[in-house]
Amino acid sequence: MSLLPFRLLAARLLWGAGLLGCASLACAQSSGAARAEASPSAAAPAAVQGWPTKPVRLVVGFGGGSSPDFVARVLAAPMAQRLGQPVIVENHPGASGNIAADIVAKSTDRHTVGILINGNMTIAKILNPATPYDPQKDLMPLSIICTAPLVLATTPEVSKSEGRIFIDAARAAGARWSYGTPGIGTIGHLGMELLKARTGMGAVHVPYQGNPQVVTALIGGQLQLALLPPGLAQEQVKAGKLRAIGVTSARRSELVPDYPSLQKAGLKDFELEIWTAAAAPASLPAPLAQRLSQVLAEVVGLPEVRQKLFQHGYEAAGISGEALVRRVKADTAALTEIIASRGIKLE
Repeated sequence: MSLLPFRLLAARLLWGAGLLGCASLACAQSSGAARAEASPSAAAPAAVQGWPTKPVRLVVGFGGGSSPDFVARVLAAPMAQRLGQPVIVENHPGASGNIAADIVAKSTDRHTVGILINGNMTIAKILNPATPYDPQKDLMPLSIICTAPLVLATTPEVSKSEGRIFIDAARAAGARWSYGTPGIGTIGHLGMELLKARTGMGAVHVPYQGNPQVVTALIGGQLQLALLPPGLAQEQVKAGKLRAIGVTSARRSELVPDYPSLQKAGLKDFELEIWTAAAAPASLPAPLAQRLSQVLAEVVGLPEVRQKLFQHGYEAAGISGEALVRRVKADTAALTEIIASRGIKLE
C-alpha cells in the first residue's frame, strides 16, 4: 500500500495488555471542530471567560498503575494550577480503553477530557463495528502528550545479521519464522503486519497474553521476531538475551539511542509510534478546545513533566490539536488499509 508515514498505536495497553484499541482521528473530527466553530457559543470569546466552572475530569481507559493512568496523573496537578480548578483522574477500564473513549465522546458537561491511546482515536470501530462511538465523528483531538517507538527484536541464535541483511533473511525464511504479540489488533500485531506488507516477510502470527509471555517465547526459541516496547527490549538486549534490529520511529529514539531506525535498513517511510493523546467530545466549543490544547502544551513543556514521562518510557510531545488531527487521519488510513488487506478481525 502507498502507506502514509505511520505512527501508531498506546501505550502500554498495546504493550502489555490489550488491543490497540484497538495502536493517528480524522477528517470527521475536523468537521466536529468546524461544527463547534460555527456555533454561536463557540464563536463567542465569552465562552472561555470564567471557564472552567467546576473540576475538570481526566477520563482514562485503564486501571491505576497503567501507563495512560500514569500520564494522566503527571498532567493533573500542573493542569489544575493553570485552569484554576481541580483536575480529577477517573479510571474506566475495559474494552482496551474504548469504554472511557465512549464516555468522553458522549459527555456534554464541557469539563471532560480523555487520556486515550492511538486505537481509541483511530480504528476502534473498524476493528470492532460494535464500538458505541465513532472516533472520526465523536472525538475532538486536543494534543499528543507523549510518544514511543517499538523495537524490532530477535535473538542472537536466530541471526547475527543487522539491518537490511536481517530483513532479507526474514523474507527468505517465509512461514518458517513466527512473531509474537499481546493479541490480535494490538500495535505489535498491526505493526508486524505492516512490516510484512512492506518487506515481503511471511512470518506467522502467534498471539500471547502479554508482552512478558512474548519475550519468554522469543528467548525460548518458539518465536523469531517481535515488536517490543523500548524499555522491555532494552532490558533483555543488555542481558544478552535479545538483539535489537532497529526502532520503528523515523529516526533514533532518545529512549534507546543506541538502536538505529528501521528506515536505515531500507524501509522507506516506515514510521510507527505509540502515542498517548488528549481528546474532548466533538461538541466542545472551539475556544474551550483551544484553551485546553494551550494548557496541555504548557504542561508537557515543563522540564519536570518531560522527565517523568521519559523515566516511564515516553518521549514528551505536546503536539497541537491540528497536528494530532493530521496524524490521526494518516494513521487511520494506513491502519484501515492493513486491516482490510490482511483480513484482520477481532475474535
